[in-house]
Amino acid sequence: MHENENPSLEQIRAFLESSQEVQFQAEGRADIYAWVGRALKQQDYAKLSRAAKGLVRGYVKKMTGLSLAQVTRLIGQYAKTQLVTPTVYRRHRFRRRYTLADVALLVAVDQAHGRLNGPATRAILTREYKVFGNPEYERLARISVGQLYNLRNSAGYRRQRIEYTATRPTPVSIGERRRPDP
Repeated sequence: MHENENPSLEQIRAFLESSQEVQFQAEGRADIYAWVGRALKQQDYAKLSRAAKGLVRGYVKKMTGLSLAQVTRLIGQYAKTQLVTPTVYRRHRFRRRYTLADVALLVAVDQAHGRLNGPATRAILTREYKVFGNPEYERLARISVGQLYNLRNSAGYRRQRIEYTATRPTPVSIGERRRPDP
């Protein structure tokens, strides 16, 4: 059975009962979905009887290699919109409140003051905006202490502020053998 032909219900029944191997080649999901849409349109799926719909469902399943649940979902999509298209997934992301410029300002403040604790740094940022009137500190003046620590743990902050401290030697020699001094 060739992909281009429009098989009748009898041909579909014979195809499903046979143990033929199927060579269905598609570039990607969009091609498979387009083929499913064409097959459903050619068979006029909405006007078929219940038994005939089952045959077409089995035909689509065997030809594409999709699961029965996926085929059912695609047929439902076809019934609603007369199209079968892949849905594009977009991950939900919250809007960025603090920009890279804000992170750079926080790095500058931490370098100038020696990375104080959160409440002290927040007080410095608030003072920079309210007392000294620096407009670039406007967003950072309203930052919470928790969000301040989140910014300090971000990759952008750590990339700009790398701090290494050398290992200090221990003052007590652990393996020294000597007489006890009571």
